[in-house]
Amino acid sequence: MSRSTMIHDAFETAADLATATHSQRWTPGLGAVAQSEIFASSREGSGVGAALALALDAWRCRPREEGEEAEDRRAVVWVQTRAAVKAGGRPFRAGLPPEIRNRLIHVLAERDEDALFALEEAVRCRDVAFVIGEVVGSPRALDFTASRRLTLAAEKHGVPLTLVRLDGMRDLSSARQRWAVRSAPSAKPQWNRQAPGAPAWQAELFRARSHPPGVWRLSEDAGKLVSERYVPLPVRGEDTKVWSRSGLAEVGEGRTEASNAASPSPGSASSFGASVAILSPDGERVLG
Repeated sequence: MSRSTMIHDAFETAADLATATHSQRWTPGLGAVAQSEIFASSREGSGVGAALALALDAWRCRPREEGEEAEDRRAVVWVQTRAAVKAGGRPFRAGLPPEIRNRLIHVLAERDEDALFALEEAVRCRDVAFVIGEVVGSPRALDFTASRRLTLAAEKHGVPLTLVRLDGMRDLSSARQRWAVRSAPSAKPQWNRQAPGAPAWQAELFRARSHPPGVWRLSEDAGKLVSERYVPLPVRGEDTKVWSRSGLAEVGEGRTEASNAASPSPGSASSFGASVAILSPDGERVLG
């Protein structure tokens, strides 16, 4: 299979996006899009954490050429402006996932224009697996034309880009997916309830060409991205949060549905007792 065919299969082209239906809801494992944007606060590390988790999920689920080596030895490029480093610090190499720890290329740009130039050059390199960028605010240099250049370059060369916009405004962009992310409470570890839990994020997909909007709780479990979809459900006259683990149960119209059955079978989602959690507005568990 030629590289051009692989790039076409890896990313949705403009024609595909124009004809795509919005019936398919986003889930982990769907693969990469050419360019994603993540909006997050600079007061917490949720933006870059979610960006790395989403980029790794897409990279692990990428299509492979026939005869391709099992291990992808390509580099990972992380571009930051000096303002982004001041706001959140540099990537900590020892804390990165082992599969990319020794292949990270960190680029520090003095100006936003320099960062955009480095991002575009990175996505044009076939020896790069994926690119993560960080900018602060809404730089004048990052207008729709610059965003379009990044998207087209990523689509042409098959290198996905995730751009984290710290304290940025949701202005015009050509990014194929746009997320708003903030930190979420971690689940307690199974064996040591006092230990810190795995990182978790509340991620709102507010714009996507091929998926309807939605809100998810994202976390990682054994090196895999896990998502639980948020659906508002009125309980006792209050706006209550319902998290439905993807693939196990769906929640809607004030009720929960498991396996489309009137009563749960031994193998249905509700029989496991872990598919749906209902939380009150102050975060206290009500059901599940």
